[in-house]
Amino acid sequence: MSKGFPGVQALDDVRLELRHGEVLALVGENGAGKSTLMKLLAGIYEPDAGTIRLNGRELQIDGPRHAQELGISIIHQEFNLMPDLTIAQNIFIGREQRVAGTFLDERGLNRRARELFDRLGLALDPTERVEHLTVARQQMVEIAKALSFDARVLIMDEPTAALNDAEVDVLFGLIERFRTPETGVIYISHRMEELSRISDRITVLRDGRYIDTLVTADTDQREVISLMVGRRIQGEARPAPLEAAGEPVLTVTGLSTKHLLKNVSFEARAGEILGFAGLMGAGRTEVARAIVGADRRTAGTVTLHGREVQIQNPADAARLGIGYLSEDRKQLGVLLERSVRENIVLASLRDYLSGVFVSDRRIERTGRDYVQKLRIKTPSTAQLVKNLSGGNQQKVVIAKWLAKDCDVLIFDEPTRGIDVGAKEEIHGLLRELAAQGKAIIVISSELPEVLRLSDRIAVMAEGRLTAVLDNAEATQENLMDYATRFSSEGTIA
Repeated sequence: MSKGFPGVQALDDVRLELRHGEVLALVGENGAGKSTLMKLLAGIYEPDAGTIRLNGRELQIDGPRHAQELGISIIHQEFNLMPDLTIAQNIFIGREQRVAGTFLDERGLNRRARELFDRLGLALDPTERVEHLTVARQQMVEIAKALSFDARVLIMDEPTAALNDAEVDVLFGLIERFRTPETGVIYISHRMEELSRISDRITVLRDGRYIDTLVTADTDQREVISLMVGRRIQGEARPAPLEAAGEPVLTVTGLSTKHLLKNVSFEARAGEILGFAGLMGAGRTEVARAIVGADRRTAGTVTLHGREVQIQNPADAARLGIGYLSEDRKQLGVLLERSVRENIVLASLRDYLSGVFVSDRRIERTGRDYVQKLRIKTPSTAQLVKNLSGGNQQKVVIAKWLAKDCDVLIFDEPTRGIDVGAKEEIHGLLRELAAQGKAIIVISSELPEVLRLSDRIAVMAEGRLTAVLDNAEATQENLMDYATRFSSEGTIA
């Protein structure tokens, strides 16, 4: 298969083979062509060259609906949900039943959705509107939607990026139940530890080209990573203990919100990375949103450099030197219809004014600097962000806040959808920022990442802060212990 876009050859003579009854992992760095290849299989793109065969029969796929009719179903990395509709309406869009031939059978639609959720073991309410769901729950809706079709080939593009460990276990159970002698799964993931658990073989792409296909049982992570990135990746060492704790830059006291947060207090110090761990719904993202004014708080104070500040919205936070990288880059992180360089300077645009004019030359220089520093794969800084891969879009969001030069940077899932090579680079950048005296807060669903990156780790459960641990005393086991310390009634379990 080959496919090109303006200024980019996304795929160059790539091949892939999925066997009956197997899970084939597809890996590669951001921009390697994985998502493009899957969109060709799903009928979203038309190939420039190449053939697709299903059970030995050559196919001409005439669009996504035709692909579904052929038995090819895809779970996209970027969600394709309609926020104003309910979960059930999203799952069965285009397949609704009607009463008297005119009115939608909402009751029947909800019943079908509940039956699907019961079969899949998913705790979702069919009547809830998608706009009220967290990113993780939106991912579960996408999974349910894909599995609602009678698929023979199931393509999963980063399905666990927004899921915690318990939800990943549920997903892997769904995959095992889906896998039969008549079906197969193509599984794209940047989480190397997942491959040995779920895949039978691994196909590696690099820079739009086929590299190799390996038997998972005969392969280790280092070999896969080496083929992916073409360079050696460092190990999983934790940060050395800080010789001396810096002064508190950000102090949060008694932070509470109407529906979740209860009396959350902590401080983020100069020169450190404070990690936030917890299960889905624990309140980690809500803490960040309440600090920057995206969510209204009912109690609590925010102090910056020893002075209490009033933050009504994220613009106030940015002016005060607090930057927030949202977990939802597509909706809240980038302007997809604007260029890479425009997105990079978006949070600091005032700094590029010369009188009443914007200095395009300085914007271009800043754009080039961060494209190079973060290894953003783009033909130029003028490229529209919507034409970049999901991982490279994430890098643009990170560049935006690095360019702002804030004293406090809150990164919510900064490496979601990022390959292992880029993840190492992002971690290095965060350590550099901390070394410059910035206070860095990192929210991550991956406990190994929290342990590898953080100097101290705050653990949340059901809207409360249950512990703040030094990295040296933290383990995955005690982090999970503190993450489950509160029962559904909100008392210590």
